[in-house]
Amino acid sequence: MHRQLSFDLPVRAALGRGDFFVAPANAMAVALIEGWQNWVGCKLVLEGPTGSGKTHLSHVWAQASGALIIEAKQLVAADIPALASSHIAVEDVPLIAGDTAAENALFHLHNLALAEGNSLLLTADRPAARWGLALPDLASRMQGTQATRLEAPDDRLLSAVLAKLFADRQLIPTPDTIPYLVARMDRAFDTARLLVADLDAAALSEGRAVNRKLAAEVLERFSQPGLLDNPPD
Repeated sequence: MHRQLSFDLPVRAALGRGDFFVAPANAMAVALIEGWQNWVGCKLVLEGPTGSGKTHLSHVWAQASGALIIEAKQLVAADIPALASSHIAVEDVPLIAGDTAAENALFHLHNLALAEGNSLLLTADRPAARWGLALPDLASRMQGTQATRLEAPDDRLLSAVLAKLFADRQLIPTPDTIPYLVARMDRAFDTARLLVADLDAAALSEGRAVNRKLAAEVLERFSQPGLLDNPPD
């Protein structure tokens, strides 16, 4: 089969409130983000698996509140007093577990931001009790923070997530492609992301439309053991 050159073009994710599809799996989280002025203690932990919409909701909250967003791993090199002077979202907090400098930075950011009357949003893929934080004072504060979780998607939400992922890549699948995928794929947000990326790559390299036939071929590859542990480039 003739293969076309493909280019690694940037994917521009739409992160506005209007781009976030509300379903039972995420309705509580959305309600808390929209009612952020009423967070208990002015802070919230947003939990959910990779690709579930945590970053999207962080941006929705930042747009609504004027908050800054920073990755937890970047806290060591950050100006903590400057960050604490505004509302702040810290993403992927479990990734700093065991990093003494980063944990101390988050501890000071937490205390300074709240002392100045600002709100703090933290994101993670699991409950705070399982983050593995080594600093006892930080761990206790995180575990005492109000939390909400983005649950596994139902059919409507999974369809909406796939549609958004395709749109982010400027792909237009045939009408039967998304229902075909939803009926057969693992019900996980990260699987949806990997599937759409693989469909995009296959369509570009082979000069094919994103349709049910191509979806069937990509799903067949995803059924191979270990593929999701080592996704294709």
